Amino acid sequence: MPSALDGIRVLDLSRVLAGPWCAQNLADLGADVIKVERPGAGDDTRGWGPPFLKDRDGADTTDAAYYLAANRGKRSITVNLASVEGREIIRGLAAISDVVIENYKVGDLKKYGLDYDSLAAINPKLIYCSVTGFGQTGPWSHRAGYDFIIQGIGGMMSITGEADDRPGGGPQKVGVAVADLMTGTFATQAVLAALFHRERTGEGQHLDLALLDVQVAMTANMSSNFLHSGEAPRRWGNAHPNLVPYQTFKTADGWIIVAAGNDGQWRKFCALGGEEQLCDDPRFARVQDRIRNRDALLPLLAAMVEKRSSADWISGMETAGVPCGPINDLKQVYDNPQVKARGMRIEIERADAGPVALVANPIKASRTPPTYRRPPPRLGEHTDEVLGSVLGWDAQRIAAARKDGAIGK
Repeated sequence: MPSALDGIRVLDLSRVLAGPWCAQNLADLGADVIKVERPGAGDDTRGWGPPFLKDRDGADTTDAAYYLAANRGKRSITVNLASVEGREIIRGLAAISDVVIENYKVGDLKKYGLDYDSLAAINPKLIYCSVTGFGQTGPWSHRAGYDFIIQGIGGMMSITGEADDRPGGGPQKVGVAVADLMTGTFATQAVLAALFHRERTGEGQHLDLALLDVQVAMTANMSSNFLHSGEAPRRWGNAHPNLVPYQTFKTADGWIIVAAGNDGQWRKFCALGGEEQLCDDPRFARVQDRIRNRDALLPLLAAMVEKRSSADWISGMETAGVPCGPINDLKQVYDNPQVKARGMRIEIERADAGPVALVANPIKASRTPPTYRRPPPRLGEHTDEVLGSVLGWDAQRIAAARKDGAIGK
């Protein structure tokens, strides 16, 4: 069965997370992704360990687990962009590629003649996706973008974490690099739309993806609340501004999530806890009543929930139809039968290390499912292969380029 993007070639000039995440998504969908890295160093994240991928003898390789998360399915070549021939290699590949992904600072690639205008002159159908912290325009376009900083500037940390007046209160970042990951996901969407546009019109285009833009867009309903009320939302911790109870509770032996989304579920929850009288209390009968009287209600619920175990509560609520769930660590996540059934852990064999364990692409498509054709590559592993099979170089020319420092050893 052919993959969705069979025949599409992607030149990945990006590093760290947002750009590589986009390129990995495209590789999962069948694209041939050629990852261009610095000779001798490679993607910064190769060294972001421990933990590192282990070799067959149990020793660390040079590739950190972080790097593995965003680079499967690619071929790695090492090219020195500071050399004339290195830049010619990139131009040659861009001339026969469908997509270029880059996350250099605004203007950096123009110095090398590798910006959109320069490469589009060679390949007018090229889709050129730039991923930066702040975009190609605006007074901050020159700034470097880091996920943590973007979460602060873009409002995410103003609505994440406990309220300032509660223990542990104050700004808190999300536990994964959500601005990077969502920018990579939006970039994937943009590339696919651009490929569809090109299919109809024959036109390439320049895509401008900014972490700050994505972070602002990600605030979604919180931004909508602000734009319609003029009041900036505050941090609620694990609570919800518009539903009660909709938060975590401490049980006799751990923690659970209760998400009573309507008054019927609220009544069932109280009945399970033997506190039916709370449902008839006019302070708590309707959702709007519970929101207004949150501070009076929550201590009563906390005392009710803490009397029984997490497993007892979850079993009872699942039977009664009250939305609920545990709070799993990642070991528990990968032991979860639903996660196992959905195939979210995959393993791809790599010659120097054996099976590499990775998180699967979540797309489940009946006719063009994601493919996992290659493990995350070793640095420069495919340099000779790409220069030979894609650009048509012979061994003598490859050796000369290596001697001159245009490509890595």
